[in-house]
Amino acid sequence: MSHATRPPDSPQDFSLIPGGPLYELLRRARLSGDTPTLIRQRALIVVGVAWLPLLVLSMLEGHALRGTIAVPFLLDIEAHVRFLAALPLLIVAEPIVHRRMRPVARRFIERGLIHPAAQSRFEAAIASVVRYRDSVVAEVLLITFVYAVGVMTVWRHFIALSTTATWYAVPTTGGITLSLTGIWYAYVSLPIFQFLLARWYYRIFVWTRFLWQVSRLKLSLVPTHPDRVGGLGFLAVTAYAFTPLAAVHGAMLAGPLANRILYLGARLPDFTEEIVVLVVLVVCALFGPLLVFAPQLVAAKRAGLGEYGTLAERYVREFDTKWLRDGAGPGERLLGSADIQSLADLANSYEIVRTMRFWPITKEGVLRLAAATAAPLAPLAFTMMSLEELLKKLFRLLF
Repeated sequence: MSHATRPPDSPQDFSLIPGGPLYELLRRARLSGDTPTLIRQRALIVVGVAWLPLLVLSMLEGHALRGTIAVPFLLDIEAHVRFLAALPLLIVAEPIVHRRMRPVARRFIERGLIHPAAQSRFEAAIASVVRYRDSVVAEVLLITFVYAVGVMTVWRHFIALSTTATWYAVPTTGGITLSLTGIWYAYVSLPIFQFLLARWYYRIFVWTRFLWQVSRLKLSLVPTHPDRVGGLGFLAVTAYAFTPLAAVHGAMLAGPLANRILYLGARLPDFTEEIVVLVVLVVCALFGPLLVFAPQLVAAKRAGLGEYGTLAERYVREFDTKWLRDGAGPGERLLGSADIQSLADLANSYEIVRTMRFWPITKEGVLRLAAATAAPLAPLAFTMMSLEELLKKLFRLLF
């Protein structure tokens, strides 16, 4: 089915993934279907284009193993982490996000969160997601940005090792001079990785824009909903879909840090601030979009406290009059009365409203994303002590 004949997304078929020029190219090349498929094949092809030529060219240039250069290709941890771990994760994340995000729009309808008067605007927000997701201009701009900024500015001036000879470049008075392998690395491998990463950032932008549009609609939030966010609790789970993307960012930092520790004499504690900042930024970027619902949740809590406070006031006065002021009928027994249970149920309902949160974010979700981001950095702890020392400490702790 071609892009022209593929039916538009609906609340029953909502996704951030199957769309855009790259996705259409993959479909025409039979490397994907109408949903993200053939993930293993795509990952192998991309790794084959981005990493394998670097291995072959570095061997031809004599830079694969240690020789006259300080950082040979086979010992460059950053390159292998980037292309053998982070790059496949960018592709593996597609079906995960697709499955987790697909029910989101439907949940708004099923839970009655969209007021009937706002139904048309909700459908327009979904249509807007499709237009932005499928934009040719957006992906062309991403490619331009990758080469103009990602490679020529960020990588050359802030990431590339410029003080020691490597398999991809040697330092000179004017900066760095790329080897043949370095030319493929700078103009093919890196752009592939950076484009796929930037494409994910763009998807997050589209997701944020959709949430912002929905947050501007009249939502039918229920203050007594057990999720304590008016029925929006299902949105907290969507952040879990981005767990592989969080791990990608941890790997992106782990690679350069490993090189600096092993080849430039740095120590892991020297980068504590960078690690903390990365974890905070990733968590904020993935959970931050959910904060757009805070104004409506605040209003719903305020209204709920007023309404349920009034209801509770009326009920407890009637309860007091009936059971403490001789208002009960002759022979009516307090033991087994449904009034006691009703009073407890009302108290529980009021407590739910009182503890209602202002954003659909959970502590568990924040910790999960933070752990996924920091996980690729964990092996760097071995640089602070030898394996023998680590085993001795573990032995003392256990025995």
